[in-house]
Amino acid sequence: MNAPLRTPVKFDVQGLIQAIGHNQTNDNFPVSLSPAQWDMLASYMQPFALVQGQVLIEQGAMDRTLYLLESGSLSVHYEDDKGRVRLAIVAPGSAVGEGAFFTHHPRNATVQAASHCKIWSLTPIRFAELSNRQPNIALELSMTLGSLLGRRLVNKPKRIAVT
Repeated sequence: MNAPLRTPVKFDVQGLIQAIGHNQTNDNFPVSLSPAQWDMLASYMQPFALVQGQVLIEQGAMDRTLYLLESGSLSVHYEDDKGRVRLAIVAPGSAVGEGAFFTHHPRNATVQAASHCKIWSLTPIRFAELSNRQPNIALELSMTLGSLLGRRLVNKPKRIAVT
């Protein structure tokens, strides 16, 4: 999953915070955390880079990892029972993986990098640790994810982005 890029990629949670702050779309991820809470959350997440075309989430996979997109864009697609491909684009300052994160069901779409991306991942195990040690941060994260999930479900073009 983590592919090396030609030049080293530097990660700082400030880039993710800025991406979230700049995303003014209906697909934004407006989590409200203090700088200290962001630093704490970052310590539970793993940053990594994707190269264009690299798959992040495979349709049907039994994985519940949540991903926050700092930079680049992600293409979300699946093939329905009639062979048609459905597509959504996820921009920086948003998240993918919230569907399986909450439901424990297989991934319902494939997500791949439409360009070079910086991503932050949060596994279920690390989220459980966060919940035990920092319940206020975990609650804010959960409420924001729930809001994103709800907005995507009522927005037919973005519904496919619920992975």
